[in-house]
Amino acid sequence: MTSGRKLRGISGRDAVAAFKKFGYTERKGKGDHVNLVKRGSPRLTVPLHEELSVGLLLHEMKKAGLSIEEFVRLLRR
Repeated sequence: MTSGRKLRGISGRDAVAAFKKFGYTERKGKGDHVNLVKRGSPRLTVPLHEELSVGLLLHEMKKAGLSIEEFVRLLRR
């Protein structure tokens, strides 16, 4: 399975939950976006869409320092 396929169909709420399991805390953003903060790490911004684009997920995962495999594991916890 290609890396992009593992990230298809993930909602914004599911992504936020996974990042929170990695130590981020939620701060409300503008409109349907959520800002996630973690001391010593860049702020992440995740839209609460039904399905996030693979590119957006990859970008935010890179900023958080997560691999695809780590992120998928967090989703399943």
